[in-house]
Amino acid sequence: MFLFLSKLLPLFFYPLGLSCLLLIVAFILLWKRPRLAALPIALTLIILLVSSSAWVSDWLVRSLEFQNIPSGELPKAEAIVVLGGATESQVPPRPWVEIRDEGDRILYAAKLYREGKAPRLILSGGRVAWNRGVNPESSDMATLLETMGVPKSAMLEDPNSLNTRENAVNVKQIMEAQQIRQVLLVTSAMHMPRSLLIFKKLNVNAIAAPADFTALQLDKPEATASTELIFLNTLPDADQLKRTTRALKEYVGIVVYWLRGWV
Repeated sequence: MFLFLSKLLPLFFYPLGLSCLLLIVAFILLWKRPRLAALPIALTLIILLVSSSAWVSDWLVRSLEFQNIPSGELPKAEAIVVLGGATESQVPPRPWVEIRDEGDRILYAAKLYREGKAPRLILSGGRVAWNRGVNPESSDMATLLETMGVPKSAMLEDPNSLNTRENAVNVKQIMEAQQIRQVLLVTSAMHMPRSLLIFKKLNVNAIAAPADFTALQLDKPEATASTELIFLNTLPDADQLKRTTRALKEYVGIVVYWLRGWV
């Protein structure tokens, strides 16, 4: 039940869900108090305009993604932990396992392994029963990694975890069973702050190895950006709304996990 509620309730705090709620309120007010209906309609417009602006989404995303940028070359460790949330199972008409936008974390993990950063990988991620998919994400990740040159014998799987907290708990159990003391933690840069807090709460020695960056450190300051770029970044954009929502999801997750004592 916690898993279902953790997916459902935050939707009403995100821009799209909150906008839908406000519009429902507006429709009710139009029926009973039409003069007041303008307020929720105006709030809806403001929320959508602000949250779909590149200026807002970039600010939110950078506040998360830039927290754990490695200051130099990553050290070697005993294993590379890859968190799930990046694959789609081979369900018709898909011809094979597919990756989501977050799939960069799998590519980066393969790169780190091929560079000799660690001799083993721990793939952590199950599949929610009511979600589409037939295999746990750990299995799908293993399928992809094997085609990139990672031998099956080098991969350990956690096919049961359904959220980041369970990722950390199950990975810790694998580490203890395999006598692994230090790992490189690979996940999306936006997801890294929450993930690292959870792993550290469980006293897991994890070094951040973020991937899947959506914000860049540009040499050209934004203040000197062209007029065209400033104008386009101000206009509403569905991709920016998605980025804003993704960032808010992480902040909501940190608050919820803090309330539960997990971070």
